[in-house]
Amino acid sequence: MKYIVMVTLFLTTTLFGAELKIKADSFSADQNRGVSIFNGHVRIRKSSDELNASKVTIYTDKKNQPTKFIAVGNVSFKIKTKADAQYEGTANKVIYKPLKKEYYFYENVVLKQLNEKKEIEGDEVILNTEDGRAYAKGLKKKPVIMIFNIPEAKKE
Repeated sequence: MKYIVMVTLFLTTTLFGAELKIKADSFSADQNRGVSIFNGHVRIRKSSDELNASKVTIYTDKKNQPTKFIAVGNVSFKIKTKADAQYEGTANKVIYKPLKKEYYFYENVVLKQLNEKKEIEGDEVILNTEDGRAYAKGLKKKPVIMIFNIPEAKKE
C-alpha cells in the first residue's frame, strides 16, 4: 500500500539540528492540544536516526516544537549518539524526549550497540544520546541480559 500521507516538519536547529521527515499511511492533528497522530507504516527520519512503528503520537509545545514522541507497534530504530555510537533494535514501545535527548524503550527491548558489539535485552531501557549512558531493568521473572562480544587472544 502506498503512503497516503507524507509530512515533512522543519524544526529549529537547537532542537534537532536537522530536518525531520515523517511518512505514514494516515495523519491527524489537533493543533490546539498540540497532538499529531501518524498511523500505519510510520517512518521517521532525522539525519542518520530512524524510528519505525505502526503508530506514532507527537506532542508539541505552544511554539509547535516537539516535546515527546510515543511509538507503538512493531517498533524498530537506528540511533547515533553524540559520540558516534551506533545503536539499532526493537521494542514494543518507544518514547523519545527531544529536550532531554533520551529514548525510553519498553517491553521486549533488544538494543544493539553496533560499533562495540554489545547487546542489551530487557523490559525497560533508557538511552541518553548526549552522554551515551544506558540503563536497563528486567522483569521479576526475567533479568536484564547483557551480551559482550569479546575476541579471543590468538594462540602462538
